[in-house]
Amino acid sequence: MIEKQFTPNYQHIVNAAKNIPAERLPLYEHIIDDKIMEKILNHSFSNLIFGDKADKKNYMQSQIDFFRKMGYDTVSFEGCITNVIQQGQALSGRKAGVIQNREDFERYPFKEITDKYFSLYDEHFKLLTELLPDGMKAIGGPGNGVFEIAQDFVGYTNLCLLSVDDPELYTDLFNRIGDLMLEIWQAFLKKHHHAYCVCRFGDDLGFKTSTLLKPDDIVAHIIPQYKKIIDLVHAYHKPFLLHSCGNIFSVMNEMIDTAGIDAKHSNEDQIAPFSVWLQKYGNRIGNFGGVDVDILCQNDEQAIRDYVLEIIDQAKNYKGFALGSGNSIPAYVPVQGYLTMVETVRSCRME
Repeated sequence: MIEKQFTPNYQHIVNAAKNIPAERLPLYEHIIDDKIMEKILNHSFSNLIFGDKADKKNYMQSQIDFFRKMGYDTVSFEGCITNVIQQGQALSGRKAGVIQNREDFERYPFKEITDKYFSLYDEHFKLLTELLPDGMKAIGGPGNGVFEIAQDFVGYTNLCLLSVDDPELYTDLFNRIGDLMLEIWQAFLKKHHHAYCVCRFGDDLGFKTSTLLKPDDIVAHIIPQYKKIIDLVHAYHKPFLLHSCGNIFSVMNEMIDTAGIDAKHSNEDQIAPFSVWLQKYGNRIGNFGGVDVDILCQNDEQAIRDYVLEIIDQAKNYKGFALGSGNSIPAYVPVQGYLTMVETVRSCRME
């Protein structure tokens, strides 16, 4: 169990996101399952997230305590927009989308979403500002990107069909989602920008061999909506980190040059080793992650340690780098595998 003293300094990860060399290698995770945190902290808190104010305060304090104890300069926290649409049920394929045609689109109460979102999450964001210790800030914001929100409205299969059956509605849907996201992000940054040093959302655009929509559709319909959010984030003088799983090499140039992302997270060795991401984009943007989740699940401590050290060695000639899993730390990852990764980084930092 990690018990080293640690003084956070969020500027390290800001520098990494801006593709500036950090004086101390930052740790980063997109998501760490609450059950993993509970095992390491040895107390339960996951059921408190939507309780009363005291419960939420306990929940947020536990999040902060965990990330600080592990040696992170930042807390990763986001509130998912899909939780006020369909709780991600259409996104995950468990339920049909609420919009299937033009009539559904015109009837849908889009104007209610922003108020519902802040009714659910505003207190969490306020508590972050109140509870964060000196030197520590958050990474995140309103979670879910344009594609994920579109899937929760429509469903993935029907979204693909819509692109052929009703291309005008297909276009209008993405534009309306972009406007909705911008409205939420404007309110979020106005009220809570002090708590966050890097903004991000996750939008899983690909799978093992390609993007989930045609690259031309991503460029035409999704990237312009990203740009609106990223321009706003930049107006608050904060870098933007995109989390996207899958093989998205076909649209990465547009992500950098048109959308304006500052950093990218998520990699899987079956798609391309982290070294490929570094070679392709390490001179243009920050690269976060590196450690394939399967390594943490399947390998022993020494093999994990060797793998992490190899990733660090590969990244040493690039400026913007923060190490963590290539995806996230779900509940099935062995605690010791995760801890070995963290301990290896902290040993390299000579803490």
